[in-house]
Amino acid sequence: MGFAVTPQNSLVEICHFHGLKQPGPGCNFLKCSIVKVSTSHTACLIKYSRGSISCLPWKVDDDSEKKVFSLRCRGLQRSVCIDRDECDQDERSSLEDPDLRAKGKFKEQINSKKLPNSSMVVSDGPFVRNNEETNNDILQKLCSKGKLKVASRLIEIMARQNQIPDFPSCINLVRGLVRLGELDKADNILQVMIMSGGVPDNITYNMMVRGLCKRGRIKSAIDLLEDMRLSGCPPDMITYNTIIRFMFDNRIFDQAVGFWKDQLRKGCPPYLITNSILTELVCKHCGTARAMEVIDEIAIEGCYPDIITYNSLVNFNCKQGKYEDAALVIYNMISHGMKPNAITYNILIHAFCSHGSWDEVDKILTIMKETLNPPTVVTYNILINAFCKYGLLDRAINFFDRMVSQNCPPDIVTYNTVLDALSKEEMYEEALQLLRFLSGSSCSPGLITYNTVIDGLTRSGDIEKAMELYDQMLEDGISPDNLTHRCLVWGFCRADKAEGAIEILRVMAERKHRVENNAYKMVIHGLCNSGKVDLAIQVLEIMLSSWCKPDKTTYLTIIKGIADAGMKEEASKLHQNLLELKVFRERPSVGLKTL
Repeated sequence: MGFAVTPQNSLVEICHFHGLKQPGPGCNFLKCSIVKVSTSHTACLIKYSRGSISCLPWKVDDDSEKKVFSLRCRGLQRSVCIDRDECDQDERSSLEDPDLRAKGKFKEQINSKKLPNSSMVVSDGPFVRNNEETNNDILQKLCSKGKLKVASRLIEIMARQNQIPDFPSCINLVRGLVRLGELDKADNILQVMIMSGGVPDNITYNMMVRGLCKRGRIKSAIDLLEDMRLSGCPPDMITYNTIIRFMFDNRIFDQAVGFWKDQLRKGCPPYLITNSILTELVCKHCGTARAMEVIDEIAIEGCYPDIITYNSLVNFNCKQGKYEDAALVIYNMISHGMKPNAITYNILIHAFCSHGSWDEVDKILTIMKETLNPPTVVTYNILINAFCKYGLLDRAINFFDRMVSQNCPPDIVTYNTVLDALSKEEMYEEALQLLRFLSGSSCSPGLITYNTVIDGLTRSGDIEKAMELYDQMLEDGISPDNLTHRCLVWGFCRADKAEGAIEILRVMAERKHRVENNAYKMVIHGLCNSGKVDLAIQVLEIMLSSWCKPDKTTYLTIIKGIADAGMKEEASKLHQNLLELKVFRERPSVGLKTL
C-alpha cells in the first residue's frame, strides 16, 4: 500500500483498499479506490510500503467498505503530519507473532527524502502521538537508563511537534553525548534547548568547549563561547582557561595572546588566574622576555598582573634553574611598584636549598630581615627539611631553636621532619623525648608522627619500645594503618621474635590491611627455624584467609620444617598432597630427597 503527500494546494491521491476480509492463502487481489485530498504548506514526500500485504491477516469490520487505515492529516506550519493509529497497533501485534517474525513477512521499509522544510516522518513511531508531558516522562526515563541515541531522536521529534523538552534531561543528554565524543549531536540538542527557552549551565558549556578543543576544533569552541553570551550563560574563567591552554598545546601562541586581548576588549572580566596562566604559558613556550612583553600588552587592555602572577613566573624559572630569568621577573615586578613578599622569598630559598647553595640562602634570609619580611613557618620548614636531607642535623636543630625563640611556633610538619631526621641518625632517645614534649603541647602528634618513630625503633631492633609506642598510639585514639603494622611485623622478624608477629598479622587480616608475601615468608621461615611448625601453619592459614596466595618457597619452607621436627612421614604426605593439587609442577629437590 502506498500514500503520498504533495506540495501546497495540490491534490493527493491515496490508494485505499475497501471491503478487505480475512484473506486466504494465495490471495493476490485487493479492491482499490482513489481518494483525493487537498493539502497546504507541505514540502515532503513520504512513501510507505508493506511487503506481501495480500497475505497478511488484516482484520476489518464487516461493514461496507471500511478503510484499513485511518488517516488524519493535520496541517502544521509549512508541513502536514500523517498519524497512524490502527496501523501501529497492527504492527505491534504482528511483530509479536512468532510465525510472522520468523518468515519476515512483516517489515516496514521507509524511504524518506529530506527536502527543504520537511517535517515528520513515519519512522517517528508512537512518539508523534504523545503530548508534551508524556514525551518528557519518556525522555527522563531514557536519560536515566543511558539510552542517549533514542533520547536524542525523541528530542528531535518533540522539536518538530513544537513541544518543549525537559531542560534538565537535555543537559544530562548533552553531557553524556560529549563524553561519548558525539559533539555534533550534543550541539543539536543544545540548540533545541536554547530555542525552546532553556539556558544551559556553565558546566555543560565548558564540557562542550573542552570536547571541541580536544578534537582540534578550536574555532568551533570560540564560536560556542560567543554563543554563550547570547544564551544568558556568559563564559566563566574555566571557559577562557580551557581555550587558552589548548591553543598553546596546538602551538598557536600569538593567537592565544590575541584571543585573550580580544575577549578583554569585549568586556570579559579581567580574571587574574587566566592572566597568570597565559603569562606562565608564554614564559614556558616563548621565554621570560616575551612574557614580560605580554604582561605590558595585557595591562593596556585593563588586566594588570598581581603578585601571584609574578610569583608563578619566579617559581617556574627557579624550577628550571633559570635564576637570571627569575631575577628579570623580580626586577619587572619592582619596576611596576610591587615588592616581593614572603612567598617570593620562600620560592627562592626552596630553589637554592634544593641545590645546596647555602650562601645564597643566607643572602635571601638577610634580605628578608632588611625588608621586614621575617621568615614564616613555611620558610623554616623548607630550611629544616633541606638541612636534614643533606645530613646537616646540627644546622636543622639550630634553625628549630631559632624558630621557637622568634615566636614562630613549629607545626606538625616541623616536628615530623625533625623526628624523621633523629630516627635516621639513630638518636632514638632524643626522638622519644621530643615526642613526649609534643604530646603535651597544643600540636598533638598524628599518625605520621607515630609511624616515623615506630619505624626507626623497629629498624634498630628495639621492638619493646616500638610496642610501647604502639600502645600509647591506641590510648591517644589514633588508629594504626597498614604502614604501622608492617613496620611491627618486620621489627619482630628482625628481633627473631616471629611469635609476636603472628598477632600483628591477625590484626592486619581483621582490618583487611595488605601484607606482602615477603612478610609472611619471613615469619614462616623464622617459626620453622625455631621448630614451631604449628605456629607456621597458623600463619599460612592467616595468609590463605587474606586471599594471599603462597608461592612454592613458602610451602617448601613448611615441609622442610615439619621434616626437621622429626615428622618426616607427615612432611612426605603433605608434599604428596601438594603434588596432587599441582602446587608444584615438578618434584622439588631442595632438602626433600630423603623424604
